[in-house]
Amino acid sequence: MVNEKDVPENLEWSINVADGTKQVVAVPELRLVNKVWLGLKSVVGVLVLKVWRFLVKAWNLGVAEPKKVIHAVKVGLALTIVSLCYYMRSLYEGVGGNAMWAVMTVVVVFESSVGATLYKSINRVTATFLAGSLGLGVHWISYKAGEKFEPIIIGISVFFLASAATFSRFIPSVKSRFDYGALIFILTFSLVSVSGYRVDGISELAFQRLSTIFIGTSFCILISILFYPTWAGAELHRLIYRNLEKLADSLDGYVIEYLDNEAVAEDSNHNKASKGYKYVLDSKATEDNLAKFARWEPAHGCFNFQHPWKQYLKIGASIRSSAYCIEALSGCMYSEIQTPGIGYLKKHVSNACKTMNKSSSDILRELAVTLKTMTKSSQMGSLVREMNFAVQQLQISLRSIPNCLIAPTSEDSTTDEPLRKTCIKPLLEVIPLTTLVSLLIENAARINGIVDAVNELAGMVDMKHGNSKAKPTQ
Repeated sequence: MVNEKDVPENLEWSINVADGTKQVVAVPELRLVNKVWLGLKSVVGVLVLKVWRFLVKAWNLGVAEPKKVIHAVKVGLALTIVSLCYYMRSLYEGVGGNAMWAVMTVVVVFESSVGATLYKSINRVTATFLAGSLGLGVHWISYKAGEKFEPIIIGISVFFLASAATFSRFIPSVKSRFDYGALIFILTFSLVSVSGYRVDGISELAFQRLSTIFIGTSFCILISILFYPTWAGAELHRLIYRNLEKLADSLDGYVIEYLDNEAVAEDSNHNKASKGYKYVLDSKATEDNLAKFARWEPAHGCFNFQHPWKQYLKIGASIRSSAYCIEALSGCMYSEIQTPGIGYLKKHVSNACKTMNKSSSDILRELAVTLKTMTKSSQMGSLVREMNFAVQQLQISLRSIPNCLIAPTSEDSTTDEPLRKTCIKPLLEVIPLTTLVSLLIENAARINGIVDAVNELAGMVDMKHGNSKAKPTQ
């Protein structure tokens, strides 16, 4: 047993010398300063690594989506120009200390699309003008009523007008178009009414604030439209026809993989394309926002000012109804993995399912081309007839499935017991397959709904036929 006295206090190195002797060297003990320095170096190294990773992610995001970089540059340009109202003495004396309101307006109003910028700018200017005018009117009435009744009149007016404006935000028609304006109205009216009780020259103050807000919104609108504009209407149009393409890819990916193999592999190469229907299901909020902002945009590209953007929402709803059907179809196929294979039944309906699937996906892709080029398709009628004929053939195959449930056996028995044992097992296994066939038929009906919605849009915008010279969308 080693004595505590024999244990060295410091760490030692034992070195073998060339002449065969050993030499013991004490390891120098790290001082406190060295330990602190090493700790600081490790902390700085970790911070530098995190900053570098963040910069790499930001660079990759800018390369993948240059529109976001352009939007950031436009916001910086607008802020720089509006800041001149604060830096230049002549402009500063014209608007007074309220020049900072122009900067604040740019920050809260400038959005990534032209429609969103127009929506916020028009709402902000209109609400500020109305609220300021009412605030000055209430201030004048309260002033004429005398000092005793002045705070009472101001308090009552703030209560009723703020309550009415807040309630209006719950009305669907107001909320969809003027929700931001109602919020600005409440804020501005309260500020003008309350501050007018203690501040002299409230009329001049209100005029200066309205002027600076008008300056800020004007620069936002001009820069948003003139420098690499991003149109909400064009984005909505592009989103709709891309959703049609994703839906066709999902339909092809699932059905073909299921019918050609016993099981659907979760990690297959087609997995990303097959999951496209999930992006379609998640796009409702984006479609609603883009349609709301597109109403405020002027004519651009092949879209007029009164372009029927609401019809795009109807088309999007029809697309999502088909996507829900594909989602149920995918769950049905994955549930079949837990049951033994029923290859002979798959072969029985395979040709009809593939024909049905091809007709459906062809229609979806043709609709995508129709929207992309804004031209009527000359093949749509024949494609719809082929799909309806495929539905009839698939229904015939589905009705003949019960005849295939009795699997051949080698038992020669005249009793009913062997027949029951033979039928029960395939019946349980065939449920996913029959559900899949039923969903394909249901999906065909929903695709007909998409065709009707697109045809309705074609009539609204007077689309030309495919052989005419139509201008494709940008």
